[in-house]
Amino acid sequence: MNQYHILVVDDEEDLCEILQFNLETEGYSVDVAYSAEEALKKDLTVYNLLLLDVMMGEISGFKMARILRENAKNTNVPIIFLTAKDSETDRLTGFNIGADDYISKPFSIREVLARVKAVLRRFENGKIEAQPVQQLSYETLQMSLDNKKVLLDGVEVPFTKKEFEILRLFLENKNRVFSRDEMLTRVWSDEVIVLDRTIDVNITRLRKKIGSYGKNIVTRLGYGYCFEE
Repeated sequence: MNQYHILVVDDEEDLCEILQFNLETEGYSVDVAYSAEEALKKDLTVYNLLLLDVMMGEISGFKMARILRENAKNTNVPIIFLTAKDSETDRLTGFNIGADDYISKPFSIREVLARVKAVLRRFENGKIEAQPVQQLSYETLQMSLDNKKVLLDGVEVPFTKKEFEILRLFLENKNRVFSRDEMLTRVWSDEVIVLDRTIDVNITRLRKKIGSYGKNIVTRLGYGYCFEE
């Protein structure tokens, strides 16, 4: 018997009972909550893992996860989303919030048990081992480093390679000022001659493409550019 304590949060009571029964059969200690509101009343620091449905009442699973991640006490609690929402945008949203896995409904119990075991295998002293960052984000501006896509409010925006690399540089180094020479070295390192004007043109296009977040890309006269939070 293991000592892991799991909380299942889903507004489908039958599904909660099925998950609770099967997880307890595997030796886990399991509690259930039928809404995010009910779950948030609990001391979530006692749990080693949350199985969290996305589509719930007023507080969705995504919103609950954001609330958890904003609280330093709950930053390291692993989250597996259980949901019928299976688009790439939804998965990226979940992972950017801080999910450790994402299981689409309908699913088999064997799959759930296997994924729970895999996440908990990385669980050590209440903390998940750091995983390589594959997404970058700022509020609703999201970048997938795997498939080289940029999403703005969940909608994909076409980017050139240089625009993508500039935005990546900014989001990886928020509030840091980059001179034109630094940007040339980092983004245009494979090209022989690039004019400063080329950088300015790309910055202008980038600001337009990221909508309201364009104002976060600021010019520091005499120094360069930065992405301010």
